[in-house]
Amino acid sequence: MKVSNVAVIGSGNMGKNHVRIYSEMDGVKLVAIADISENGKLLAEKHGCKYYSDYREMLNKERLDAVSVCVPTSLHYEVAKDVIAKGVSLLIEKPITRDVREAEEIVKLAKAGGVKLAVGHIERFNPAVRRLKEIIDAGKLGDVTTIIARRVGLFPPQIKDANVVIDLAVHDIDVCNFLLGRKPDKVLCESGKAIINRREDFADIFMKYGGTNAFIQVNWITPVKIRELNITGTRGYAELNYVTQELVLYESNYEKQYSDFGDFVLKFGEPKKVVVDVKKGEPLRLELEYFISCVKNDKQPEVDGKEGLDVLKIALEAERFFHG
Repeated sequence: MKVSNVAVIGSGNMGKNHVRIYSEMDGVKLVAIADISENGKLLAEKHGCKYYSDYREMLNKERLDAVSVCVPTSLHYEVAKDVIAKGVSLLIEKPITRDVREAEEIVKLAKAGGVKLAVGHIERFNPAVRRLKEIIDAGKLGDVTTIIARRVGLFPPQIKDANVVIDLAVHDIDVCNFLLGRKPDKVLCESGKAIINRREDFADIFMKYGGTNAFIQVNWITPVKIRELNITGTRGYAELNYVTQELVLYESNYEKQYSDFGDFVLKFGEPKKVVVDVKKGEPLRLELEYFISCVKNDKQPEVDGKEGLDVLKIALEAERFFHG
């Protein structure tokens, strides 16, 4: 098995998990960690790899096949350009960049440079989401009429350069696009600043996909962490828990009847509850394994730069409706 040399730039909340998983993966050698903080140096010592305080020095000195870019969003553009310039494939944690112009240039540069570019929309690799996609595509829910997603909890102090839409809602925007196999026709948003003065900390987003409505609620206010997705279709209803990866399906039981006067009525029976079998796994591990397989096999990543750009555009469209 060919071994891929990988490195991680940024060892914060997500970066340290990229480091952990790469250090455990078969066919992968964690060569180095680049980070300006002491935390990066300690992680490098723990995992027996090199440490660089300057990622550019690392790119110049090491022979790398792939890099995870886990720096703050405001730095994605600069770091990604430097990685691509060295001909190294990269996975950028979501969102791809902070604005459309930067994202478009990164996508263009990666294509011109012949490197693989993936964006870390991790919920795409959540086994429960993948299983739900199979159920929808098989028609078991009928025509999907409504999607409701809730991603709420307390404010994460490590997030210093993004609002709640860019940090949280991008996950569910991407999941809605994935499940429905298309992009929304219309996006509306109501948001505000309840606790944090400088950034929006709650938002309700409405997206219309043809005959399907999607509603996303995100905030940094709710005192309990909730990560759930509910879908209603003409043949059933599904409940998904992102964290526990539990998926429950309620199959509709009804028949159409007509009275003696020709009036149309529906007769409902008890729905059939099905606890769907989901082969659980850590989404980030599955995502990184898939990314490395794309690098090794010269395969275009599913969540590539174009997909990341599309999600960013939708999130920024929602931001247009922000209120002070």
